[in-house]
Amino acid sequence: MGRILAPTQLPPRMPQLHDGLRRRICRVILRLCGWSLVGEFPDVPRAVLIAAPHSSWWDGIWGLLMKAGVGADVHFMAKQELFVGPLGGLLRRLGGMPIDRSSAKGLVEQMIDQFRQRDALWLGIAPEGTRKRVARWRSGFWHIARAAGVPIVPAYFDYANRTIGVGPLFETSDDMDADIARLRAFYAPFKGKHRDV
Repeated sequence: MGRILAPTQLPPRMPQLHDGLRRRICRVILRLCGWSLVGEFPDVPRAVLIAAPHSSWWDGIWGLLMKAGVGADVHFMAKQELFVGPLGGLLRRLGGMPIDRSSAKGLVEQMIDQFRQRDALWLGIAPEGTRKRVARWRSGFWHIARAAGVPIVPAYFDYANRTIGVGPLFETSDDMDADIARLRAFYAPFKGKHRDV
């Protein structure tokens, strides 16, 4: 049976949110909708969190509700054009990080820079890069983790059991293809809203 972790159960070195009212509201919504969290967050200040299978826009809703509900400060990337006016403020509060798509530095390099500038950062990425089924995951998450020297935290959506799960900490090796194959194998049992991995 799943459970939603209490805010005090997050490990001390993991970046955390401190908005008690938002946390309580999100926990109530998750509970009413039957969602729970399983697994343990690792006690690391910096990590790339990957979430799969990503088959529905609902994944983002449930993921944001869960991260706010447990008090986890996990960031995500969005194009910088969205960070204007009220939407920009909302995206920042939700953990959005603006990406300059016109920059000479690519997305991966921009995220590596963010890790170099921060003592604490968890970055959430959907490795499939789309809600459609893909034969190969995009490798940007692996390159970011490898170059920044941070571990990967695999998280999953399991709609069959209405759970969001956190898997064991994963350290990258010199073999990207083997690493991605091992990570995809971890996700094999889990069913997204419209498909598995």
